[in-house]
Amino acid sequence: MHCKLVIAAITAISTLTAVPLARAADYPSQPVRLVVGFSPGSTIDTVSRIIAEGLSRKLKTNFVVENKTGANGILAATAVAQAKPDGYTLLVSNSSSITVNPLLYKNLGYQPLEDLAPISTVLSVPFVLAINPENPRTKDINSVKDLVSKAKAEPDQVTYGSAGNGNLMHLAGAQLATMSSTQMVHIPYRGAAPMETALLSQEIDFGFDTLSGVHLMKSGKLKPLAVSTKERWRDLPDVPAVAEAGFPDFDISFWVGTFAPAGTPPEIIERLNREIAAVVQDPEIKKRLMPQGNILTQSSEAFISKIKAELGTNSDLIKRANIKVEK
Repeated sequence: MHCKLVIAAITAISTLTAVPLARAADYPSQPVRLVVGFSPGSTIDTVSRIIAEGLSRKLKTNFVVENKTGANGILAATAVAQAKPDGYTLLVSNSSSITVNPLLYKNLGYQPLEDLAPISTVLSVPFVLAINPENPRTKDINSVKDLVSKAKAEPDQVTYGSAGNGNLMHLAGAQLATMSSTQMVHIPYRGAAPMETALLSQEIDFGFDTLSGVHLMKSGKLKPLAVSTKERWRDLPDVPAVAEAGFPDFDISFWVGTFAPAGTPPEIIERLNREIAAVVQDPEIKKRLMPQGNILTQSSEAFISKIKAELGTNSDLIKRANIKVEK
């Protein structure tokens, strides 16, 4: 009798431990949603669609991008945090939604390291400080120094746009204002693409644009003044870094990363991490990703450490820039 009980117990344990393995082995067996918190045409959206295509082809299952825009990615992140943790609803996010929003919004619908399971980063992306050369207010500005001089001469008159309150575009503009001891006015939009539209329509004076706007800069519709990272961007080799314009400590970029709801089986997280790392090295996918940023994949553990470090760094930046925390 005792022997039968032991065998039964061993069988039960084996069955329980085999469930996640079976899930991972069978995954994915149905379409997977990639929820994106920013508008079509943005860097996040473009990268998501490239990754979705690569994963669909590799795993023989459809990965479908769903745009859920608004509130600097809060709506998308909240939706995924509340989704069933089975690997079939994932978030593709920028760093703003994960390492800035929790510092600015008291009643956020999610906490990044409690309600979401980081899978992997995909890209690291610089911003490009750009103006509209047709705008009468900025047509004579040819450098960061010129822009700062205008802001000093016209306190609270120079405006800059972003993809939302607390977005890293916002923090980049606030950092420039803080470092230059000027007062500039922030205008938030519902994504990088609407911010670009505002720049083109002369609603705002400048913006830290994503690389999705490089084609507008090469065509002359926008004028790039500087790159936000300390290194110049390979597609704009003649455009200096902000750090070269008298602000040596200026160095801001964002990443694109993937997440699942907390509680998703670790075997599925590990499977997705491996598959994403493989997909971004596919020659065709890599060629399409390179204009969007620098490819950056890492383990989920390393990604968690990165998020923790950036939460500390961004907290300091928000305090220095005196950015208002929402109640």
